[in-house]
Amino acid sequence: MIRAAVEPTLADFGKDPLWITIVKALMLFVFLMVSILFGVWYERKLISRLQNRIGPNRAGKFGLLQSVADGLKMGLKEDLFPNTVDKVLYLLAPVIMVIPAFLAFSITPFAGMVNLFGVQTPLQLVDLPVAVLFMLAMGAISVYGVVLAGWSSRSPYALLGGLRSAAQVVSYEIAMGLSFVGVFLFAGTLSTSEIVKAQAAGGEFLGIPMPSWYVVLLLPSFLIFVICGFGEAARIPFDLPEGEGELVGGFQTEYSSSLKFALIMMGEYLHTFTATAMAITLFLGGWRAPWPISLWDGANEGWWGLLWFFIKFVLVFSFVVWVRASLPRVRYDQLMSLGWKVLIPLNLAWIMLVATVRAIMYVRDPNSGFEGSMAVVLTIAAIVVVGALAIWARFDTVNQRRKEAEKAQVAAEFDELDSEPTAGGFPVPPLDLPHYHGVQHKEVPSGTN
Repeated sequence: MIRAAVEPTLADFGKDPLWITIVKALMLFVFLMVSILFGVWYERKLISRLQNRIGPNRAGKFGLLQSVADGLKMGLKEDLFPNTVDKVLYLLAPVIMVIPAFLAFSITPFAGMVNLFGVQTPLQLVDLPVAVLFMLAMGAISVYGVVLAGWSSRSPYALLGGLRSAAQVVSYEIAMGLSFVGVFLFAGTLSTSEIVKAQAAGGEFLGIPMPSWYVVLLLPSFLIFVICGFGEAARIPFDLPEGEGELVGGFQTEYSSSLKFALIMMGEYLHTFTATAMAITLFLGGWRAPWPISLWDGANEGWWGLLWFFIKFVLVFSFVVWVRASLPRVRYDQLMSLGWKVLIPLNLAWIMLVATVRAIMYVRDPNSGFEGSMAVVLTIAAIVVVGALAIWARFDTVNQRRKEAEKAQVAAEFDELDSEPTAGGFPVPPLDLPHYHGVQHKEVPSGTN
């Protein structure tokens, strides 16, 4: 059965023969496994170049087989179990980290309609009316694996790493979900294939042409998503669940370098790849060719979309590696403050602005069927501006009060130290030594009593 379609839509899914679905699932699995192997090698090589080192260069040509050797080593090592662990949850936790990450990739569109063994099918395993929410749900479920890994280890360091991860994911998942709202408002759907289709052509606002890719149109949403992606995947500078300096390794402290540890590493890379794929799908035009390649009529037909997706994938992953090689780990209080006090308020203000612009575009569209007037829209816009200023004033007032309190506290501490030098708890030399009164210190030759 061969179906023809210009671009895949929700109507094109669920109609493939069972064997085609199985073939696409196997292709996705092989793609992810190979990506993990070469992703580890590529990250180590790129970081070594950024830090003026050589990197892997022993196993295979250019060290290409280093990841394969590491995988074989971890698979063949003795599987140890600490005496105090909960064995069922201890074994189940790495699996919970990996499976949701695989499922999250199932809604990623890699290309448009392709001919796969004589069947015309979209190069995407499945699509849903709420596909983006499904991706967020899989990311939330995988954190249970981290928490269970820390709790089942019966180690205080591992438990602290699991609790850190839970708090971190909750904080940044809210901001990440809010960063998608602008995309939903402009695309009018939560389907990943429909969102890619919506970025195929730009529109106009008040006679001004608008770009098609949401990375330009919704730049604040994209920047917030990038920051939240690092926090969600626990990558540097937000890899607090694995703080070696204070946690000895984090939630995986009690996992030896065996197959269980390999699954944990696999889950970490899969989450990074999922965030990369979502950035491409929601903001970078998906599998569609960039300009000026898009001027070619056949650039977005057939299997060409897979090539453009792969190029974007490598470039975005290179940016993730570059950030890891360049930035230090932040403190935990800085991590939480950024998520709750900065990203979420900024998201709310930006959503109100985007919603106002979208409402104005909807009223001005002659095909919308909306009978409202511009006066109503302008009133809504005024309310949005006042609301955004009120939110800013509220947080600015809180910041001013905190700064004034800190300044008063510092002044009080200086007054206390001025009256009592030893109040700070630091060793202070006596202020009435002989040399203060002009008495010279007598030097005693070394070796004499």
